[in-house]
Amino acid sequence: MTTLICGSLAFDNIMVFPDRFKNHILPEQIHILNVAFLVPEMRREFGGCAGNIAYNLMLLGGEPMIMATVGDDGSPYLERLDKLGLPRTHVRQVSGSFTAQAFITTDLDDNQITAFHPGAMSFSHLNKVEKANAKLGIVAPDGREGMMQHARDFADGGVPFIFDPGQGLPMFNGDELLDFIELADYACFNDYEAKLLCDRTGRSLEQLAGKLKALVVTRGGEGSEIYADGVHHDIPCVVADEVLDPTGCGDAYRSGLLYGIANGFDWLTTGRLAAVMGAIKIAHRGGQNHQPSREEIAERFHKSFGVLPW
Repeated sequence: MTTLICGSLAFDNIMVFPDRFKNHILPEQIHILNVAFLVPEMRREFGGCAGNIAYNLMLLGGEPMIMATVGDDGSPYLERLDKLGLPRTHVRQVSGSFTAQAFITTDLDDNQITAFHPGAMSFSHLNKVEKANAKLGIVAPDGREGMMQHARDFADGGVPFIFDPGQGLPMFNGDELLDFIELADYACFNDYEAKLLCDRTGRSLEQLAGKLKALVVTRGGEGSEIYADGVHHDIPCVVADEVLDPTGCGDAYRSGLLYGIANGFDWLTTGRLAAVMGAIKIAHRGGQNHQPSREEIAERFHKSFGVLPW
């Protein structure tokens, strides 16, 4: 089943400051803040929610198709997609813009200072869902207008999709979030986003779940919850081999959801597979550097739950 993944392609520029920010920021001078941090360690990763989700769905054996935008500097990402065998038929290169990118500086206390430039994401609405001929979709974090347009396109075309606003959720007010819920078949949030969703809409999770086939809430090390068909499923966290980098774990989790939905798995199996994908990812740095085979994913599932996923 071809799954259309609408969202961002981005470069993650990750820098490590070998000291503590607090040693260089004077609280009494915060009104005239002017600091510079020497970062001798830096790496650049391929990221963005659409790229990460598609990569993980490919590992599972799914059929992901990315709908996204990149800028004039996007050639390295396009070449990577070609190398991976991920179609870029619906990846638009926007002239005169940069590819979306994050600049993340981390100190020795794991505090982070992040700057994010949306760049070509702001033109995501130029991509049209109906041209992709997909059977399943997801609206992941992207440009505001693009997220709204793609949700309407999926609904108008009768294509079931997951609403996954992620860090883009604060861009929308309560009425707009309720519109997304009305259009979507499924929705997925982390625990903070779920609380913000309830605050902005004035609705409880149970009320919102009643409008969907399933509502998923991830809670990091505490596992996740799936509200579906009037049943509340508790999905345990899968213990990772080691915890190196949480970047992209949520995207890996969502690939498991998409694979389970596309293949008609029950919600318990779908949630467990999603948890396995998150655990595999967190043991590797970057959002797309883990390379388990499909057989290794199945073995990890069996080790965690005593049964095979397929």
